[in-house]
Amino acid sequence: MDIKLDSVSKSFGKNQVLADISFSIPSGEIICLLGPSGSGKTTIIRLMIGAIATDSGTIHFGDTSVPNLNLLGKIGFMPQADALYDDLSGEGNLKFFARLYGMKLGVAKKRIDETLALVGLSGDRKKLVRQYSGGMKKRLSLAAALIHEPEVLLLDEPTVGIDPVLRRTIWQQFQAIRRSGKTILVSTHLMDEVSECDKAALLYNGRLIQYAPVDELLAKTVNGKIEELFLAAGAAGAAGATGREGGNDA
Repeated sequence: MDIKLDSVSKSFGKNQVLADISFSIPSGEIICLLGPSGSGKTTIIRLMIGAIATDSGTIHFGDTSVPNLNLLGKIGFMPQADALYDDLSGEGNLKFFARLYGMKLGVAKKRIDETLALVGLSGDRKKLVRQYSGGMKKRLSLAAALIHEPEVLLLDEPTVGIDPVLRRTIWQQFQAIRRSGKTILVSTHLMDEVSECDKAALLYNGRLIQYAPVDELLAKTVNGKIEELFLAAGAAGAAGATGREGGNDA
């Protein structure tokens, strides 16, 4: 399912957090939503799931505009903060989410087995979530997002706060999911994760500064580091601000 954001803007009070954001996400790719904290990544994902409304602009999943309740069954959402029940087991959490999606018992059991195996938690399925490590909770959150076999995954900072070895494992899981034909949007502030993706949307101060295949973005840099594009954007913004101040003084 292709996704299109067209001239999306959003403010909270007098604070504009997104300004005229437009890009398209092709079906079956991993797209990285990359930017420093406060750049608007989480707001974009909240808009895409219909949790909040745009001030202007539109978001479409295929021919369907957001918000639309029928879309929720096609989207898997993994929030930045783990939305899990500590007093249930890993398996119990997945049963709960399966019931939310109205899955039949036999189908739910099969999907629980499959998703726990995918995220490497089959051996910990009976353990209470309060006994899980932070990394295990991240993996269980991913399983919960996948339980209903969505066409699109929206993952908000899924690797934040976890060790590099586990981060590598989680990205391997994302690649396996992508190969099954699903579309994945991953938000992150970790610059090295861009290399795991097909395309990257670079956000800076609520604006889209670049959107292109990752190899094309890296080709624009001197040292092959995506940070250079953010530094250039910051320098251009500072120069523009200085110019405006000079004009006001004149």
